Amino acid sequence: MNGGIEKTPKLRFPEFSGEWENYSLKSLAKIFDGTHQTPKYTKEGVPFVSVEDIGDPYATQKFISEVAYKKDFRNTPQSGDILMTRITAGVIGATSIVKDDRPLGYYVSLALIRPKDNVATEFLASQIQSDGFKRELHKRIIHVAFPKKINLGDIGHCVSVLPETYGEQQKIAAFLGAVDTKIAQLADKKRLAEDYKKGCMQQLFSQKIRFKDDTGNDFPDWEEKRLGELVNVTTGSSNREDSEDVGEYAFFDRSNDQRRSSKFLYDCEALIVAGEGKDFPPRYFKGRFDLHQRAYAITDFEKASAKFLFYWISWHRHHFLKFSVGSTMPSLRMAAFNKFPVALPHPDEQQKIADFLSAIDAKISLVADELRAAQTFKKGLLQQMFV
Repeated sequence: MNGGIEKTPKLRFPEFSGEWENYSLKSLAKIFDGTHQTPKYTKEGVPFVSVEDIGDPYATQKFISEVAYKKDFRNTPQSGDILMTRITAGVIGATSIVKDDRPLGYYVSLALIRPKDNVATEFLASQIQSDGFKRELHKRIIHVAFPKKINLGDIGHCVSVLPETYGEQQKIAAFLGAVDTKIAQLADKKRLAEDYKKGCMQQLFSQKIRFKDDTGNDFPDWEEKRLGELVNVTTGSSNREDSEDVGEYAFFDRSNDQRRSSKFLYDCEALIVAGEGKDFPPRYFKGRFDLHQRAYAITDFEKASAKFLFYWISWHRHHFLKFSVGSTMPSLRMAAFNKFPVALPHPDEQQKIADFLSAIDAKISLVADELRAAQTFKKGLLQQMFV
């Protein structure tokens, strides 16, 4: 046990009492890092994970040979181990629990934390996500490096605060596990809804599925158009410096960020497309907004439904890349919009397609709200149940 002031969390199960005690992580677990060698990937074999796979290690699409695995890994992951990001441009301290003893290779960017017998894996993994432990990590991160990193030895010096009894650890872990299960269920529900929407868009825009008119008859054939024939496309005149964190109006710039502004350039229904990026998803907006000089506003929808075009462009936005310039950070020119191909249905069929996909989006948004609420609830629990 390390020296330190004994503490107790704000929220606690009533059957437990007594102050928690401070321990260094290295006194609670063994800590290893992964291979320092860039692996030679194979088409199949032992799954190999790095920071981008932390959410679901066994879902990785990278593999190494069994020979390389036996050669490079003395400390192989076991069921109950915790993988934690330690070298990343993203979040240091993101975790995943190893669920079984299947072979699993991991890169030096991850730390492998193996709790001792008197430490509950799920409790320790949750504590690593707590504000207190994040502060411990943060003060040891080497911020001048890119990507950010924390040395293996410094992880071991981070202070953890544990209950006196293993039973309290287990009860907290079980409770948070139930919350995690709910979060996972909502995430799966959202993913399935998004997959369903993708399937519907594929069927609708390939015209394998067609709507009927209100009398049950077929709509006319779709017409081949160019986006420039149907709408008006303009760029804004504002700069990033004109935006702010707070403001009455939305500000769209050349990235996919959304900021605020104290002035507006447009007051209409519009589709907004960033002028730079590796993907160019449109955003639908109706109202007053400010626009960067390198972002595009698609307006004036007398000849086509704005919502239909929103979904059409979303599904076919790879066309933008055909007309983009630059390789490191592709950017759009007006030709990318004027030449964008559109298969245009009858106005009533456009509306039916837009309404159908909007209804799916509403369901996805509802689940996304529930997921965010569950994640916020868990974050609050971590603040209250850990020191």
